[in-house]
Amino acid sequence: QVQVVESGGGLVQPGGSLRLSCTASGFTFSNYRMSWYRQAPGKERELVAAITSAGGSTNLADSVKGRFTIFRDNAKNALYLQMNSLKSEDTAVYYCNARFAWRDYWGQGTQVTVSS
Repeated sequence: QVQVVESGGGLVQPGGSLRLSCTASGFTFSNYRMSWYRQAPGKERELVAAITSAGGSTNLADSVKGRFTIFRDNAKNALYLQMNSLKSEDTAVYYCNARFAWRDYWGQGTQVTVSS
């Protein structure tokens, strides 16, 4: 049974930091390209960051470059998103995505709210 579970969201003040985690099971994690997406109220889901299966290459949205870092630990079947210098516009539900060929798995999302 495939499971993708995000955690680590919460309420943080502008300028603060959070680390999101995504744990996966039921598939060969190390084969999958992993990504973080987010969806703010009234907006479409957007790609925030992606990392290749072995972790050798990453891609970040322009809006988060220099502030967010994506990394993974294939030994733990885990994906992370380190978010620094958070802004109010980072408020959204953050989703973990696993993709390999036609296989595409999503987590249920974790809420991140940046507010004073």
